[in-house]
Amino acid sequence: MNALPRTPLPPTRLPKVGTTIFTVMSALAAERGAVNLGQGFPDFEGDPALVDAVCQAMREGLNQYPPMAGVAPLRDAVAAKTAALYGRRYDPASEITITAGATQAILTAILAVVGPGDEVIVLEPNYDSYVPNIELAGGSVVRVALKAETFRPDFDAIAAAITPRTRAIIVNTPHNPSATIWRAADLDRLAEILRPTEVLLIADEVYEHMVYDGERHASASAHPELAARAFVISSFGKTFHVTGWKVGTVAAPAALTAEFRKVHQFNVFTVNTPMQHGLARYLADPAPYLGLPAFYQRKRDLFRSGLAATRLRLLPSEGSYFQVVDYSAISSLGEADFCRWLTTEVGVAAIPLSAFYDDGRNQGLARFCYAKTDETLNEALGRLARI
Repeated sequence: MNALPRTPLPPTRLPKVGTTIFTVMSALAAERGAVNLGQGFPDFEGDPALVDAVCQAMREGLNQYPPMAGVAPLRDAVAAKTAALYGRRYDPASEITITAGATQAILTAILAVVGPGDEVIVLEPNYDSYVPNIELAGGSVVRVALKAETFRPDFDAIAAAITPRTRAIIVNTPHNPSATIWRAADLDRLAEILRPTEVLLIADEVYEHMVYDGERHASASAHPELAARAFVISSFGKTFHVTGWKVGTVAAPAALTAEFRKVHQFNVFTVNTPMQHGLARYLADPAPYLGLPAFYQRKRDLFRSGLAATRLRLLPSEGSYFQVVDYSAISSLGEADFCRWLTTEVGVAAIPLSAFYDDGRNQGLARFCYAKTDETLNEALGRLARI
């Protein structure tokens, strides 16, 4: 009897990577019938007018390959929006690129500028794609922790981490998972640190339209010194409640964009044509994104008001659609075990903050997502009130 054919196994490029905690917790929530406040996506639909705009583009025959950098009307609309909000006018032809979501944009920016021997500073806790992206590029990850409890940037630690091999730093504001924001003074301090260096900035600003309590989003695009060395990344999926569409943007100076597009054209080439045209038409009205802070602040306040009646201690939620809680008054379990217990026994799924650290540190913190209908939030709050 012939032996089964053998599958050659090459060395893994990402030996530390397994199934993400988001997939694990979502699967557990589905299995147990729990309210899923773990993974960061809305459980409500986007604007029907946006869907209609995409369908109209399909009916008009806009269904073939678009230009590699994105369709001109959408790049024009992004440039106009950025100029209106942040005062910097990017050239749509040479400085705006449409991407297959923000995650692809981050990977492409890293692959474009990071090579073997280069160091990239990552501020922990951090979104889970950053480190694998750097490793795939052959770079070295230099971790700098945000300050405990407040999650504010430790600029002295950032300055100390810069070496002649530092190629880039990744900054995420509003921040996932902590829901903190950077302010204009923070960007000034970062610019001061980077001024004598050749370090690039990768600015992950996917939650740019979710900043609350009258604060303004501090975009790298609004800071001329930082914008001159930055890839500024945003997401239509986050902004318009259509995360599954996977359409994002990158704004960068022409020289950086040229390097970005060299990689973009070979790892994605281009992005869904009718969605690009639909988004371009939808952006003609700024009301949907200008109204987003009030929309999510109401949900945040509803959720926080309900949590205040529980034994969970609330950390600030200044931006994004996340809420971090301290559960130390309820349990001494580690964060991953507590989130599993919360899902299986209480019926509400959350994400442990430890998942966002390389060393898996336990601080007694968990992250909820409140990008949900009021009915979903109230159901979760009713269950959480019982612990």
